[in-house]
Amino acid sequence: MIFTKFVTSIAGPSGDIVLPSANVDWEVELVAVIGRAATGVRREDAWGHVAGLSVGQDISEREVQRRGQPAQFSLAKSYPGFGPVGPYLVTLDEAGDPGDLALRCTVNGEVMQDGNTSSMVFPIPELIAYLSAVCTLLPGDLIFTGTPPGVGMGRKPPRYLAPGDVMETTIEGLGTMRHRLISPSE
Repeated sequence: MIFTKFVTSIAGPSGDIVLPSANVDWEVELVAVIGRAATGVRREDAWGHVAGLSVGQDISEREVQRRGQPAQFSLAKSYPGFGPVGPYLVTLDEAGDPGDLALRCTVNGEVMQDGNTSSMVFPIPELIAYLSAVCTLLPGDLIFTGTPPGVGMGRKPPRYLAPGDVMETTIEGLGTMRHRLISPSE
C-alpha cells in the first residue's frame, strides 16, 4: 500500500508541531530523496536516481485515518508539519549501508521505536522501481520507506502525542530531529 503526503505537511528537523487532536502518532522512517528524474527505473538502476538519505517522521492523525471507507491514510498524514525531514541530506557514499541503519524514536526521553532498516519490508530500490513504473519521480521527491514496531496505536493501551511532549527521531549516521508538540492555542 502506498501513502502520499501533501507538500504542505513537509517541515524542518526542529521546531513546534501543532497537534490537531489527541490521536496523533509517531513513525520514524528512512527517507530517500530523489536526485534525478525516474520513470520506469529497473531495480538494479534505482540508486542512480537517489541524491541521498535523510531522517523522516511520518506523523499520523489516527482518527482521520480510520474515518470513512476507504480509510483516509494520505489525509491523516498531511496536517501542517506532519512530515518533518532532516537534519541533513546524506549522500550514499557517506550514509553507510542503507539496509543496516539503526532507527529510533523517543518521546520525552522514553524509547518508543528502536529498529533497524534491515527489517524493511521493501528495500529502497524496489520502492523506486515500483513507484516509477506508475509515476515519474522528480528531483526533490521524498520516499518515506516504512516504520518499525512501536507506534502509539499499536500499544496496549494506545498512546499518542500530547501538548508539551518532545519527540526525537534518529537514524544512525543521518542525524537527529527534535520537535515539541503543542496545542492549537499555543
